[in-house]
Amino acid sequence: MTKLREIYKCEICGNIVEVIHAGVGELVCCRQPMKLQEEKTEDVATEKHVPYIEKTEKGVIVKVGQNQDHPMEEKHYIEWIQILVEGNTYRKFLKPGDRPQAEFEIQSDKVEAREYCNVHGLWKS
Repeated sequence: MTKLREIYKCEICGNIVEVIHAGVGELVCCRQPMKLQEEKTEDVATEKHVPYIEKTEKGVIVKVGQNQDHPMEEKHYIEWIQILVEGNTYRKFLKPGDRPQAEFEIQSDKVEAREYCNVHGLWKS
């Protein structure tokens, strides 16, 4: 059974899906069950993954790497940053060479952030 906003990845082709309507069926890609991406919240690696949120006059900036930017290289980078605000989601897609951050013009005291590293998976603030 899937849950709203869960992220699944195909271990064969790399497709990634987000559940926008939960159901009882199993998500399958390339004839195999997709793997649920667990939201990690603690980082023990030297590069930082947990997204952190800074308030600005216009809204929020979500950064990946509080003391040092997460690598944004061809083989290791942040694919996207997403915020969850009062039942809505907003996402910015990134590519190698970009800064590992995203700015959202959203005013709310209840903002959660998630990001997806192409090597280390899903992380949540």
